[in-house]
Amino acid sequence: MNIRPKLQISLPTAQLIIDKVAPGRTVAAVVHLHGGEIAAVYEIAFADAEHRPVVLKVYPDSLHWKMQKEVTVVGLIEDRLSVTAPRILFADDTKQLLGLNFLVMTKLDGSILGPLESTLSSEQLHSAYMQIGQLLREFHRIPMEAFGYIGPKGIWTAHSTNRAYLTGQFERKLAQFTERGGSADIAQRVAGYAADRAQLLDACSGAVLCHNDLHAGNLLVTIKGAVRLSGVLDFEGALAGDPLMDVAKTLFYLGDDTRRAVLQGYGNMTRDDWSETLELYHLYFVLELWCWMAEIGNTQLLDKLSADLARYSAA
Repeated sequence: MNIRPKLQISLPTAQLIIDKVAPGRTVAAVVHLHGGEIAAVYEIAFADAEHRPVVLKVYPDSLHWKMQKEVTVVGLIEDRLSVTAPRILFADDTKQLLGLNFLVMTKLDGSILGPLESTLSSEQLHSAYMQIGQLLREFHRIPMEAFGYIGPKGIWTAHSTNRAYLTGQFERKLAQFTERGGSADIAQRVAGYAADRAQLLDACSGAVLCHNDLHAGNLLVTIKGAVRLSGVLDFEGALAGDPLMDVAKTLFYLGDDTRRAVLQGYGNMTRDDWSETLELYHLYFVLELWCWMAEIGNTQLLDKLSADLARYSAA
């Protein structure tokens, strides 16, 4: 199942959208840019080259509330990061123009980091990932009032402690795991692993804003000899939680060299047992990813992820 909208945005439709955002501008072209597993993303360019293109982001009806969530999170980070985030120009939940919720946002400078990584020198790649670590630290300077997943208007189910939040999350995901065909034996082992290490969760006393998906596909860079992070995108997964949870999610995708660079850029963890805490969160993310892949019908990775769950929970 592919939940990302598959739309052909015609010039007349794009013009109707722009008439809501910037009356008087003439649309010259609409180009499909990219999209993750949820939203479809397009660039709208104008006939007058003095006006920078804008970005149209369209959300599936099954996750229509993600639009308002992005508006909420962008409001939380406004003017608080050294790396630019998109500015939202227009949010539409009427479904009159596209039949779906959408945002129009500013287009940021730079190119997506992921496809460029193979062209970078080792020094450039190290610099990029050090900057990612520094950006994580900036997110984590934004305090939140409670622990929990962020919904359209704020934290959906607020928890007063990190242990309460993550204990509940493990229980929910393990229930989904078994309901969708996961091994009951693996579920029991994961539950035991998490319970034996629950005290690690108590070391986080206050929630911060976590991007929760800060990888190379959600970051823009400019390259002029040196590599500079120029933009951060996609706040659909943001949550209020332990900063180490966000660090663990970023490290989840990486090899040894880039992991070291992120940790170097992030700086002092200031907590005992931080490495063990990252391992606990790593296990949680494998479980979460298994549940997501099962939900969207991407069954090809389930056996590998199940094997990962068994291996990590045996440690």
